[in-house]
Amino acid sequence: MLPINLVAVIIAAAAAFILGFLFHGPILGKLWMKLANIHPTGNEKFADMIPKMGWNLLVQLITAFVLAVIYLFTSSSPYIGKGVGGGVVLGIWVWFGFLATSSSIEVIWMGRSFKLWLYEAVCSLIVMAVMGAIIAAW
Repeated sequence: MLPINLVAVIIAAAAAFILGFLFHGPILGKLWMKLANIHPTGNEKFADMIPKMGWNLLVQLITAFVLAVIYLFTSSSPYIGKGVGGGVVLGIWVWFGFLATSSSIEVIWMGRSFKLWLYEAVCSLIVMAVMGAIIAAW
């Protein structure tokens, strides 16, 4: 069994979940809705969002666990390093190498708005850096 700190994984996933909520809700939700061309009807119910939020939390747990495994194997690398700084660097590398590049296909081939993609890319960069920092701190 890999020596992964599951508490750190859970805390990192919770932090990602909360940041996602803030980026798409009270702090920057209006900007996100404008970029995504979402027009609330007023009939939206919180209860309808709960299943999607559950899936989102599960995805964040998986992401945090995989990031912890990658950190375990790369923390001794001169390109990553140990500690919080190393975790942030790892989060940025993972974001750049996988998230930013794979999601750019939506702009290139699927006609997604570049501004919306950029907004989501910056949000995911922050989330990955925070998750990396939390995992590396423990």
